[in-house]
Formats: sequence, C-alpha cells, structure tokens
Amino acid sequence: MSDPFWPLALAALGAILGSFLATVAIRWPAGRSALTGRSACDACDRALSAVDLIPLISFAANRGRARCCGAAIPALHWQVEAGCALAGLLAGLVASGGAALLIASFGWLLVLVIALDATELWIPDPLLIILAALGIIAAAVLTPAMGERIIGGIAGFGSLWLIGFIYQRLRGIEGLGGADPKLFGVIGLWLGWRMLPPVLLLAAMVGLGVVAWRMMTGRAVARDDALPFGAYLAVAAYPALLLMVRLSA
Repeated sequence: MSDPFWPLALAALGAILGSFLATVAIRWPAGRSALTGRSACDACDRALSAVDLIPLISFAANRGRARCCGAAIPALHWQVEAGCALAGLLAGLVASGGAALLIASFGWLLVLVIALDATELWIPDPLLIILAALGIIAAAVLTPAMGERIIGGIAGFGSLWLIGFIYQRLRGIEGLGGADPKLFGVIGLWLGWRMLPPVLLLAAMVGLGVVAWRMMTGRAVARDDALPFGAYLAVAAYPALLLMVRLSA
C-alpha cells in the first residue's frame, strides 16, 4: 500500500459522507429524517439521480444550481463536503489504518457540529453522545490514556459550565449555550485535560476573528449577539488532535 493511500482514501470517503452529513444538517433542525427515502432536491423535492450526487463535482458542474428546477443549491452542501474531505485528508496524513479512520470520524462529526451550530445555534445531544462514545473508544488506539481523558471530560464540562453560571449571575443573561459545556467535555474526552486550555484559547481567537471580519465587512455587531461558540470549539479541537497524534508518533 503506497503512502498516499490513507490521505486520498479518507478524503474521498469524507467527501461522500459529507454529502450525507450536509443533508443531515439541513433536515435535522426541521425534524426531517435523512435516513429515509431517496435523496431529493431541497427546492422542488424531486428525486436526484446519481449524477446529481457526486460530492463537490455536481455542485461545481451545475454552477450551484439544481438540474431539475434551477433553484440555488444551499452552499452548506459543498461546504460540508469540502470540510469532511479536508478532515479525512488530514487524518490520513498523521495516521493510518483504524487510528486514521477514528481520527477522521472525529473530524467528520465536528464538521456536522460546526454546520448545525453555525446555522441553527443548535448542537443536539445525540450527536454529542456519539462523539463521547468514540472518544472513549479512541483510548484503545490513541494517546492520552483513559485517566487523562476522563479528567479532561470532567474538567471541560465543569470549566465552561462554571464560566456560564458566573456570567449569568453577574449579567442576568445567558452567556453560553447549554450545549457548549457538553461539547467541551466531549473534547476533553478526546484530547485529555492538558489540551483544554490551548483549545479554549484558539476557539476564543477564532471567535474574535469572526467578529473582526464582520465589523470589517460592514455588518453590525452588538454586545448581545449570539455567536456559535460550539463551532469555534470544534474548529480548534480537530487541529489540536492532529498535532497531538503527530507529536506522539
């Protein structure tokens, strides 16, 4: 097996899974299942053919519009597909075999977290439970050991919950979404407690960068605007895991 196999294979698999996860991100908040029925156009509900479902390529070939009715295809489709392809590629560059697949799975699910939180400010508990279960399984093949992961899970949840509690008591308004501490706890299960401070710092920097970009592009930013901090945590967590795996190799 040649060296490029795992990066290319996981990038291709990521793009394919990304097509499904994009559908999940669009349908789940609306209470629709992505597991039943044939793939259909978001605009006219016509069944899509295989040629319409080639990840990234179909979107580009049709210039972002549905062949069946000409309606604009939500950009979330290609964004999730590209994000999952990139997550798979990076996982294959730092590991191989089952370890690479496990790392990629973390990245793919984080892409779904980002998509849901960025568009709906919502991270469902079932998704967090799946991520937590995979984090425990990862202890068998990845560092750190289970002890550091358990401490990381408790410290991650407890630290953000405490910050949110103090903010609410001082300001009288909710400062963090209820899912953010849970997600940080899940990240702690994957990375261990030692990586939590840099992940939190990087997430905060990402958030500040987003706010700065909105201000530079002329969009109003108010002090009480809701921001998808869970998405920022997810963006910070995946490179942290990749770096940790790379350094331990």
